[in-house]
Amino acid sequence: MTDATPDILVVDDDKRLAQLIRRYLGDNGFRVTVASSAEEAKGLLSTLAFDLLVLDVMMPGLSGVEMTRELRRTSDVPILLLTAMSEPENRISGLESGADDYLTKPFEPRELVLRLNSILRRRPKTPDAAATEMRFGPFRFDPGRGELWRGEEPVRLASAEVSLLRAFARRPNEAIERLGLIDGAAGLGPRTVDVQITRLRRKIEADPKFPRHLQTVRGKGYLFRTD
Repeated sequence: MTDATPDILVVDDDKRLAQLIRRYLGDNGFRVTVASSAEEAKGLLSTLAFDLLVLDVMMPGLSGVEMTRELRRTSDVPILLLTAMSEPENRISGLESGADDYLTKPFEPRELVLRLNSILRRRPKTPDAAATEMRFGPFRFDPGRGELWRGEEPVRLASAEVSLLRAFARRPNEAIERLGLIDGAAGLGPRTVDVQITRLRRKIEADPKFPRHLQTVRGKGYLFRTD
């Protein structure tokens, strides 16, 4: 492994499954740390930096969804949730909490690797030469750095929101289909795009119900109006 090896924190109270995930991810190019509870994970996060978190939803004490909400107050570290609950409302709830992706148990280990790689690809470390700085209202977005500013104040973004803004920066003032906004390899459908759009509107629109910048184009998708 090299310094470029992604550091993953797996949080699951099923220690046998956590160790299986640890071995499989380790064999596929990841450096993995395991925690058996949210409290243990928070202790690790206070001293170590991770590139991505894999959180089980159903844990004693703080659940994966609750931990995600708590982390999103201060961190944009990518998060993938694992759960035995497959109902759409559970998946939507997880995404609304701030998670970047959601995988239902039981799952194929290879699918977990593909989803983790997809999330990490959406956070490029080099500037996007195809996009220039995007300005709208009091905001400016730097696609290369993935940073959004309101005047002189930074606005915290989740990785999926950065991905959306980069897509809009490449094609400003142009309607873009839902499925073209988020990397298809992540397995995210149109409903998931809508959830991410709603979250982003809350951060950039004076009135999210009547958006000025991030507009819905009926039958086509979304359009981002810039200055």
